[in-house]
Amino acid sequence: MTTVEAKLEAAREDLATRDGVVIAFSGGVDSSAVAALAHDALGEDAIACTARSETLPEAELEDAKAVAEEIGIRHEIVSFSELESDAFVENDDDRCYHCRTMRLGEMLETARDLGVGTVCDGTNADDPGAGHRPGLQAVEELDVHSPLLTHDISKDEVREIAAHYGLSVADKPSMACLSSRIPTGLEVTEERLTRVEQAEAVLRQWGFEQFRVRDHDGLARIEVSPDELERALTREFAETVREELSQIGFDHVTLDLHGYRTGSVSPAAEGSGGNNASAESEIGE
Repeated sequence: MTTVEAKLEAAREDLATRDGVVIAFSGGVDSSAVAALAHDALGEDAIACTARSETLPEAELEDAKAVAEEIGIRHEIVSFSELESDAFVENDDDRCYHCRTMRLGEMLETARDLGVGTVCDGTNADDPGAGHRPGLQAVEELDVHSPLLTHDISKDEVREIAAHYGLSVADKPSMACLSSRIPTGLEVTEERLTRVEQAEAVLRQWGFEQFRVRDHDGLARIEVSPDELERALTREFAETVREELSQIGFDHVTLDLHGYRTGSVSPAAEGSGGNNASAESEIGE
């Protein structure tokens, strides 16, 4: 038995001891691996739950539905709005804490309604060492169980587990909530979230896989992964995307020649080349 197989079995046995679990489920690789493990261990007593809000792209919700169907797990969808929280809208360094507290609160309420005693999330063993992650404080405060973290399962091992269960998201890039595209200190509004979502849909139509559209108060800064950057450096792309993003509501459209970087609009990224993952944890995980 390999190390990953041993960790998989330990996590599965851990979940099997519980009467039932609700998984905070985004459809990303981490929460999908937990959902697959829980369904394997508990069958119908495992429930995936996705919290729908303005910060969750519609495409991600559809992906979550598809992955839940792949797993065969019961899938509940609840709705709430982070924009009802002044602390979240303010968009300070603790935005992710406020978001995760509300999102996991929806999971806990759903679990109570269903008579389930355990809520799980997709925090993995690499997350605590990935910089300032205020969302992890919410996980601890709300006593949410993180089986991947508990059993020391790294991100690479998560992908192996997802592949073991035949999940289509095994190699899916990490996806952060839409609010991570708005620089810290600039209020999160429905208008900004909507135009970011629409702009990223345009990039998706062009076939880009790892990208972000950052909203600098009306200036769109497009980031694509370095190995996809050459495809963005064409006249056709520049002219078409400039026109489409202008129609969406952006005043200016730029391409960041550094390429995609996590957390590049957070204060902690300043002076560090932007390589701060703290501002971009996966939705619901």
